[in-house]
Amino acid sequence: EKHTIPNTQIPVLIFQVKLICRSHDRAVLLYEYVGKKTVDLQHTEVPDAYRGRGIAKHLAKAAMDFVVEEDLKAHLTCWYIQKYVKENPQPQYFEHIYQ
Repeated sequence: EKHTIPNTQIPVLIFQVKLICRSHDRAVLLYEYVGKKTVDLQHTEVPDAYRGRGIAKHLAKAAMDFVVEEDLKAHLTCWYIQKYVKENPQPQYFEHIYQ
């Protein structure tokens, strides 16, 4: 899911994964538009109880696929997104990343 966090001058957006039905636990990837066609992928967060299950990898893939599908450029501020791209080298990703 993609959402906007309200009450900020520049909206910070999130990809999120609800982890268990009837639970409020969520894994999130925060990003924001820093230009008309440029996003900054800032931070991933997975609750401790769910780490090591590949959830952050799903968030990273969703974010990078979104960047490609929307023909955006991305700054990879988040260390985990940097790691994901390095471990999953897709040519279409590299075309959309600011080096």
